[in-house]
Amino acid sequence: VMSRRPRTGLPVHSPRNHAVGVPSAAQCRFGETHVSAAGGAKAIIAALAANAGIALAKFGGFLFTGSSSMLAESVHSLADTSNQGLLLLGKKTSARRPDEEHPFGYGRDRFFYSFIVALLLFSLGSVFALYEGFHKIEHPEPLTSPVVAVVILLIAIGLEGYSFRTAIGESRELKGELSWWQFIRQAKTPELPVVLLEDAGALLGLVFALIGVGLAVLTGNPVFDGIGTIAIGLLLGAIAIVLIVETKSLLIGEGATPALRDRIVGELRGGRVRKVIHIRTEYLGPEELLVAAKIALAPALSVAEVAAEIDAAEARVREAVPAARVIYLEPDLDRTEDSEPVPADRT
Repeated sequence: VMSRRPRTGLPVHSPRNHAVGVPSAAQCRFGETHVSAAGGAKAIIAALAANAGIALAKFGGFLFTGSSSMLAESVHSLADTSNQGLLLLGKKTSARRPDEEHPFGYGRDRFFYSFIVALLLFSLGSVFALYEGFHKIEHPEPLTSPVVAVVILLIAIGLEGYSFRTAIGESRELKGELSWWQFIRQAKTPELPVVLLEDAGALLGLVFALIGVGLAVLTGNPVFDGIGTIAIGLLLGAIAIVLIVETKSLLIGEGATPALRDRIVGELRGGRVRKVIHIRTEYLGPEELLVAAKIALAPALSVAEVAAEIDAAEARVREAVPAARVIYLEPDLDRTEDSEPVPADRT
């Protein structure tokens, strides 16, 4: 028996795949959590509704006041609204069943669309805001009806706060003992980190716009409006770069965290599996982990016994790590009885 075929065709409701989207206490302890489909969608829809309304209000405010900060925030909210639509599209397309051309499925669609979201945030949000801000400083124009701008910004802060609170509520339990920054860096499901950063950026951007408009009114100098717009552009650029780096890493292929990988190695050892010679892991999607390992078995086993040991090892791993849906195990002999096993994910 040279290898074990992957169980790529198992339906989501199969007992072997139970609780794929719900992190167990052990998974949270090991820093590897998975966002449920319903939870992620709820945060995205809340952000989509909020951003769509805010974009219309901000653009109306820009038409009344001529504020560059309002225009930059209008484009920012429009980009955010488009981004939520792309995240929902990615969740839908990633659910397609594996086929001959894509035998491991379409799970990485969610990584791809999250990467596109990051690029849009940079191009439509950051670059446009910087351009508009510098243009406003070079060619300042007085604001008209600034009270309208302030009222719209305060309403937008309330709506964005609701969206941000929804995203935090969906993420709090899932992040376990991780800090928020660790959750953003380590989460394999890209939607909630994207929504969290977008909403946080939107709230800070609104504060910058409010300060810019306020100073422009108090001093009578519209240059402050342009400075506020530049601050919004720099903020969006920083957020976009973080998202680009993180989603690119997921898109090209990330393995399990060291803690989870060690847990998988621990579950593989058992019965007549003497040690794990080497192991490779990679996320095929946010909730689907590929595990490939060479395991050393006790000598003189029959083919039937080898197959039984592989089945048992797969069952142990799936019980501990439900996301490990695709498992390849290659049996071998331990030719160095006294040596330590090779570290996980290294040959």
